[in-house]
Amino acid sequence: MISIESAAGVIWGHSALELVVDVAPDGSVAVRSLSTGGDRPDAPLVAQPLVEVLVAGEGRARVSHRFSETAVGRRLVYAGSLRRTDGKWNELHVDLRDERTGLVARTTFRSVDGVAACQITTTVTNHGQESLTLLGLTSFAAGFGRAEDLDVLRADSEWLGEGRWSRRPLRADAVPDLNLPLHGQDGRGRLAVVSTGTWSTGTVLPTGGLVDRGTGQAWLWQVEHNGPWRWEVAERTDGAYVALLGPTDIDHQWQHRLLPGDSFTSVPVSVAVSRSGVDGAIAALTRHRREIVRPHPDRTALPVVFNDYMNTIMGDPTTEKLLPLVDAAAAAGAEVFCIDAGWYDNGSSWWDSVGEWQPSQTRFPNGIDEVIAHIRDRGLVPGLWLEPEVIGVRSPMADRLPPGAFLQRGGVRLVEHGRYHLDLRHPRAVAHLDAVIDRLVGELGVGYFKLDYNIDAGAGTDVAADSAGAGLLACNRAHLAWLDGVLDRHPGLILENCASGAMRMDYAMLARTQLQSTSDQQDFLRYPPIAVAAPMSLLPEQSASWAYPQPDMSDEEIAFTLCTGMLGRLYLSGRLDLMTAEQLDSVQAAVRVHQKIRADLATAVPLWPLGLPGWSDRWLSLALTSGDVTYLAVWQRDADQESVTLPLPHLRGSDVDLEVLYPRDLPEWTPGWNADGGELTLTARRLPASARLFRITSRTIPSPTEGSAR
Repeated sequence: MISIESAAGVIWGHSALELVVDVAPDGSVAVRSLSTGGDRPDAPLVAQPLVEVLVAGEGRARVSHRFSETAVGRRLVYAGSLRRTDGKWNELHVDLRDERTGLVARTTFRSVDGVAACQITTTVTNHGQESLTLLGLTSFAAGFGRAEDLDVLRADSEWLGEGRWSRRPLRADAVPDLNLPLHGQDGRGRLAVVSTGTWSTGTVLPTGGLVDRGTGQAWLWQVEHNGPWRWEVAERTDGAYVALLGPTDIDHQWQHRLLPGDSFTSVPVSVAVSRSGVDGAIAALTRHRREIVRPHPDRTALPVVFNDYMNTIMGDPTTEKLLPLVDAAAAAGAEVFCIDAGWYDNGSSWWDSVGEWQPSQTRFPNGIDEVIAHIRDRGLVPGLWLEPEVIGVRSPMADRLPPGAFLQRGGVRLVEHGRYHLDLRHPRAVAHLDAVIDRLVGELGVGYFKLDYNIDAGAGTDVAADSAGAGLLACNRAHLAWLDGVLDRHPGLILENCASGAMRMDYAMLARTQLQSTSDQQDFLRYPPIAVAAPMSLLPEQSASWAYPQPDMSDEEIAFTLCTGMLGRLYLSGRLDLMTAEQLDSVQAAVRVHQKIRADLATAVPLWPLGLPGWSDRWLSLALTSGDVTYLAVWQRDADQESVTLPLPHLRGSDVDLEVLYPRDLPEWTPGWNADGGELTLTARRLPASARLFRITSRTIPSPTEGSAR
């Protein structure tokens, strides 16, 4: 463990990570470098203050909409540091103070030995005599090189089109070269990526990055919050900077009154570092994600889930429909069977009546217990779909719960798409949901919940809060506490995170839940770019992409959709009960392959041989590497060329064994391996859709000297 402090700064870290914090003669504090161990960048300091805090009555030191050079942030001076160990975590606390307001800030860095990433929060405490109104607080702020050398990574996301990544020069976006040195002052513009409302990933992703094109130095970050957030990149006169935040006043109607003696902690963020570009940084972030997730039996078991919804029953379950589907799913090798939406519905319109979560009596004439027992008898864990945070406007629970149990504005319950939204700060709301979970687990034996979330309640609630945004932040945190309580009571219960697909795909949720639905996309041809991009946002073993083979598909199409789910959590659906024996054999083969490789997937890191996927790319590829084994999935969608060449630089100079794992009974793709270049060429028939999953095992090529010695 590295630990050095002097009047000029602090050095902290371990073999894989080094943080250098600079303390200027006037006491101001900035990150000089955050890098892999022993790889300190040789670059001038960007004197971006470590902490930016926007306070009403103080504002910014210079007018802009940026979170750089706030008035308090510029005045904060070094007040000491502290190192401690918390289990596997090494921690550094850097303390700052502002004499004028009495505000004290503590930024905490946490990292696990051997992982080139850290988790960061900032806590501010009011040691002054007057109350302060916070309007924004960075979790992390630091400089990163020269703007003209940098590429920025970001991703747009929306329902059915999640995780659309781009990598562009920073100068090409919102940070033009304005010749700031000539003007002698910082600019005002910035590239701000902002998510609003209660869908944390409904429009953009909280994961982003910067890469120095010349040196390969890279940072990837994620804001770990299940509500609103902001990250920004911009240029100062001394270089580029990054600022990572939760909700702010300007973006999210957030303000928080800090009384004398009170403290407030920002949302967590994580930053991964590498000198090997995006591939190295995502490998570090992947390892870090495995450290921050809650321990759970599912982390190693990784059962195959069958869900009856997508392109199958579509929210219309009955005993008659489910029993043969359960049999087919069991025969295919599934280990969990989840009954999706509609199981609580006695009529034909359940959207605005949900919230009581009692099994339907009309859909299950002998009770849902009959279906649950059949699922269990076939050796599967029974699961149910649940949307816990909403109460339909026609639900009996809308009148049974008090007004304070719901989000409100101006004394009026918020309504969105025929639903009210529960406020989990209220004990009656929590008691209701706890009773639902405990009843379904205790009485029905449910072992899996798909937790959906299909509305966005907007800026928040003004009940018991200084602002709508502050109310929402408190509700977000109460929701996380509720999830923790559920898993404390039911430690083996598996929770799937879903929000209209992946509209809340953040590591506040994913640190607690065991897997993530990556989309609601029903077009199997459009799903691969979502599945391929998913490991930028979440662990492969949490990435549940739908594989929904159908009886009317060709053999190649069945293989195509199954490959979409195999380098992650295989998440089955489809009318398996109507398939021919040969079609079901193909599904069974895919499940068997996945079950054989899933332990490796839980230790693997991702690579993108063809680069991060474009939405309309005709060839797509994802690789997961674990030890000397690489699992490679390749899809072609009506490709205009029969061949594709995939760079695999981590295998350069090696001989390889290439094995087709799935499908094995369809025409082979012809491979060609260039060891010197580390390139694999695949030639396939041009079809509307085809895909293959390979295992590549590397063997070092002996040098001529080694060969003659033998």
